[in-house]
Amino acid sequence: MVIFAGGSGSRLWPLSTPDYPKHLLKINGDELSLLQHSYERAKQISDSVYVISERGHVEHVKQQLQELPEDAFIIEPARRGTANCIIAALEYISSRHDADEPIAFVHADHYIRDVTGFAHSFREAEQVSIAQKRIVLVGIEADQPDTGFGYIEKGDLLSEEPFVYNVNSFKEKPDYETAKHYLESGNYLWNGGYFVGSINTFLATMQQYAPDMLANYQRLTQAGDQYDQTYLEFAPIAVDYALIEKAGNLLVIPAFFDWMDLGSFNDLAKAVGGDEVGNHFYGQSVVIEDVNNTFVHNEEAKPVIVIGMDSVVVVNTPEGLLVTRKDLSQRVGDVSKKLQE
Repeated sequence: MVIFAGGSGSRLWPLSTPDYPKHLLKINGDELSLLQHSYERAKQISDSVYVISERGHVEHVKQQLQELPEDAFIIEPARRGTANCIIAALEYISSRHDADEPIAFVHADHYIRDVTGFAHSFREAEQVSIAQKRIVLVGIEADQPDTGFGYIEKGDLLSEEPFVYNVNSFKEKPDYETAKHYLESGNYLWNGGYFVGSINTFLATMQQYAPDMLANYQRLTQAGDQYDQTYLEFAPIAVDYALIEKAGNLLVIPAFFDWMDLGSFNDLAKAVGGDEVGNHFYGQSVVIEDVNNTFVHNEEAKPVIVIGMDSVVVVNTPEGLLVTRKDLSQRVGDVSKKLQE
């Protein structure tokens, strides 16, 4: 199994930063970070767990995963998107494992509680991938008309034990009415970015549908001492655009677990829950009065007082102060990038 442990640290700023992205965070005082929870889930599926991380924060990743040996870390010289992460992982693993052994690619920053269901889903996906020699996606059952996710349209049913569908198409993040139609039809899954397939299966799929991606893989296998320079020459691109949305032979199984992407503070507030009026606050010296459905997080000694507010987010850390309406918290990532500029 390969865990993507990258990220720009922008969407949950100032809790996360470019040097300390979201997957390194311990949510609401949890003993384990999102990354550490991801690793605990991964261990339920595979004895061989690899983590791919950007050089800029790989030391934080290693510090949190001290159980893993040094050769379990695949280091990106710099961020080049999930497509190049995958070819780097395939190249790295090719000298260590059988090329027909299935590999599951998962993300370090997802919030999942049902570890048993997670393990079951990926074991099923691995068996289907072996039998069909095709890349298998694990799609998330949509429970609301969310406009923040891409969607997978299910095609014909391939198998009932387990339920496996051909992938008919991929849909970009829709408007609300379109998302509502997707939900009501029962024929769409959220695209959680989970892929399962062997090295040979990925290479065959790339050869047919993404020759540029295959060429980059072949360049890495021959790079030798020029590995970093070669990798840095690759154009940044997500695997969805480079391969997944082009491939015409993909399969998908519905997930058997709960799932949240934590792509905004609104998502984070839902994950940690609240009191009887929906308020959640964390840290010392937090005082609230006449407040409802509000998320307050304070990491400093100075007091934070919130009065007469509804559905807002207030986050105070040494990195900065954020105040936003919950329904606008999706904008935090774009706005916080202006600070980096």
